[in-house]
Amino acid sequence: MTDEREITLTVNRREHTLTVEPRRLLVDVIREDLGLPGTHIGCEHGVCGTCTVLLDGASVRSCITLAVQADGRSVRTVEDLASGGELHPLQEEFWDKQGLQCGYCTPGMLLRAVEILADNPDPTTEQVREGIASNLCRCTGYQFIVDAVLAAAPRLRGEHAWDPTAPTEAKA
Repeated sequence: MTDEREITLTVNRREHTLTVEPRRLLVDVIREDLGLPGTHIGCEHGVCGTCTVLLDGASVRSCITLAVQADGRSVRTVEDLASGGELHPLQEEFWDKQGLQCGYCTPGMLLRAVEILADNPDPTTEQVREGIASNLCRCTGYQFIVDAVLAAAPRLRGEHAWDPTAPTEAKA
């Protein structure tokens, strides 16, 4: 006799009812059962942040979160950022500011950035650095990621981001 439990998760605004073993990890359910491979598996110990998803809006390590802990809750993965073929402002800025190289940490980093900007729509450089410090990146050195988050912030607030590399218009 197996000790399986039925759980209901709302993942990327779609409700799913699944039967899982109580020890089954959320990352495995997301990737294997729901077919959402954007959530990467890194250290499998909750250290690197590669598997970060948002659980009721808060970032969690899905490699150490049991699927049963997410029962009745809302999960957001990186697949939910883009809409109708349009990249999310954070994704665009990661691309534009070279905030990704190998891309392995990027899904977790993006979701951590979503949470940072939801909590503080106008963060300082230091606040962004502190906020992403929980996610490891071995390629970028973090500066490009910080730049991308800071550039996305005004766009998410509905403002136009200032681009210091763009030519300035002459005032009349």
